[in-house]
Amino acid sequence: MKRPVTCQLSAISVMFFFCAICYAPPLSSTELINKAKEYDGKSVVYTGEVIGDVMVRGDFVWVNLNDGENAIGIWLDKEAAKEIQFTGSYRAKGDRLEVTGVFHRVCIQHGGDMDIHAQDIRKITPGQTVEQKLNPGKRNIAFILLGMLCLVLIFVRRHHK
Repeated sequence: MKRPVTCQLSAISVMFFFCAICYAPPLSSTELINKAKEYDGKSVVYTGEVIGDVMVRGDFVWVNLNDGENAIGIWLDKEAAKEIQFTGSYRAKGDRLEVTGVFHRVCIQHGGDMDIHAQDIRKITPGQTVEQKLNPGKRNIAFILLGMLCLVLIFVRRHHK
């Protein structure tokens, strides 16, 4: 009777042990840049907001992920990139992704750039459009300055005649 309980507890312990080993906390871009030699060719986890454009290159795409400090180029499969709906810009907040992949300090395949070749991506939070509201105070100041400019131009033209 005690043997099945002991086996179950052993199996659960082994499962937690392997889960703890497999989990790697995300690295910051600053850490990847400062310790590039240490992480070169190793599997890393990196999290950031998709910014700029999704640049298609055959069966793959380039995206840039910004973690708030720096942006790192991510090379990933075109099919995996279909999950990206928003890229960060003036008008939108980009999808936030967690990328697991191989870090390259100097990627020979991509002209010596620092990048991550993604093996797995996971969307953490979806992006959204950002509504830009016009500041009425700034608008009023712009109209006042425009009016003053017109008056100065009229004055200068009359003065030169």
